[in-house]
Amino acid sequence: MPSLTRPVRAARPPDDDRRADLERRVLGALEQLLAEGLPFTEIAVQRIAATARIARSTFYRYFPDKSRLLIRMAELATTELFGAAELWWRADHADEQAGVVAAMHAMIAGFREHRYLLLALSEVSAYDRDVGAYWRARVAMFIDLVRERLEADQRRGKVGAGLDPAATALVLTSMVERTIAVHFSTGAAVADAVLAEALGRSIWLTIYGDAPG
Repeated sequence: MPSLTRPVRAARPPDDDRRADLERRVLGALEQLLAEGLPFTEIAVQRIAATARIARSTFYRYFPDKSRLLIRMAELATTELFGAAELWWRADHADEQAGVVAAMHAMIAGFREHRYLLLALSEVSAYDRDVGAYWRARVAMFIDLVRERLEADQRRGKVGAGLDPAATALVLTSMVERTIAVHFSTGAAVADAVLAEALGRSIWLTIYGDAPG
């Protein structure tokens, strides 16, 4: 019979909870180091692990290399960023420009929160094969979502017959991605709210500016 005086050991958190906690700590550590002005390629694994207060062996258990690290951190950082835009593209668009402007506000706010990491992602994706493949695939998924929505709206007669859904989806997605990246990388003297309004208006007019009726 178990001793009534033996202290009860705390249950270990599930593996998913432990991983989520570790990933949050690593994300915070990496963003802290990037915010200090260190290029991603020059940040040693040992320094990331020390800043996150984890053992180097633990780091490698979850992240085999720095490419996988950046990919996973980007997945965490862009969930809400993409989510706001994806939500609008799946909505009914009955609110005219207000909905897309709100989505741009959310995207810009999400980018600002993780700007150092996302700017590093943009840079590294240009020369790292794995990181580049991940980011191109993620953007391609979004382009497909936009294209499918434009095709559906065209079938319903909600957008002009002359609009090419595939080309327009590529243009709109690239415009938003590059505009926000340039906004944060160059320190452009435009307020976030003003940029959100301009992007939202541009998207709305491109889609519905020549809509029937």
